[in-house]
Amino acid sequence: MGYDLHSFELFRSVAAAGSIAAAAARHGMAASAVSKRISDLEKALGVTLLTRHRRGIELTPAGKVVLKHAAALDERIARLETELRDEAGAAGGVIRMAANTSAITQFLPEDLAEFMLANPEMTIRMAEMESVEIIDAVRSGAIEIGIFSGLTEARGLELLPYRRDTLVVCAPRGHPLAARRVIRLRDLDGEKFVALQRRSSLQAHVDRCAAEIGVTIRTAVEVKSFDGVRRMVQARLGVAILPFGAVEAHLREGGLTMIPIDEPWATRELLIAVRSRDALTPSAAALLATLQG
Repeated sequence: MGYDLHSFELFRSVAAAGSIAAAAARHGMAASAVSKRISDLEKALGVTLLTRHRRGIELTPAGKVVLKHAAALDERIARLETELRDEAGAAGGVIRMAANTSAITQFLPEDLAEFMLANPEMTIRMAEMESVEIIDAVRSGAIEIGIFSGLTEARGLELLPYRRDTLVVCAPRGHPLAARRVIRLRDLDGEKFVALQRRSSLQAHVDRCAAEIGVTIRTAVEVKSFDGVRRMVQARLGVAILPFGAVEAHLREGGLTMIPIDEPWATRELLIAVRSRDALTPSAAALLATLQG
């Protein structure tokens, strides 16, 4: 198509300045040259972007849509330039990845430590996100590798197995459920719960399983992090369902007990998502090999 990044930049300047003449002065160009670039952009897109009048310009509805996407394009280019500078500044390369809290809490520290021991010159840019956010970030190219709950829809991406995540009931010490050797979801009907916020794939999974068998989840409080859930349980605000690794390591702190869940839904798959293994940078491909090892 007959447009380029500079044409979008000029269009954004015209929209911000409110006139072609002011935008031309800003870029050190003739107003006629800027006007022609905008006209060429309109022809390429097949829409009218702005209405010209004696006092300046006014964006059309189509122009407002293009302005929004032009701003997003500018942000993507700026991100590209930043990441390229990062790559140039790191001798071994920069790896951009994200993982959900379950993976970061239970498995990733050891895996990343192993990788960095073998590749001390590399840099990992890690972000903690919800599984849905991770999938969006992989699709957009913002990250190269994402680790997420396999219960999250991820069409169009290349998916690889990572770990299995076992869920348990976390209860305050001395709670009537603490005497049980194992537990089922139906045994929790009517119990007060400390829940993760609703964007969490784990909480969505628990809510869905409970609804399927008619169990009522009585949420007393919602928090964002595993640490927040544990603290609320210690304060006896309710019981919670968390990954094994998010509870077992904290039992020695006191105030908590852990009861295994004897049902298939309590085992989740954690998966690795990439846009394409063949398109990974050498640094990211090396990390992927460690994660799968």
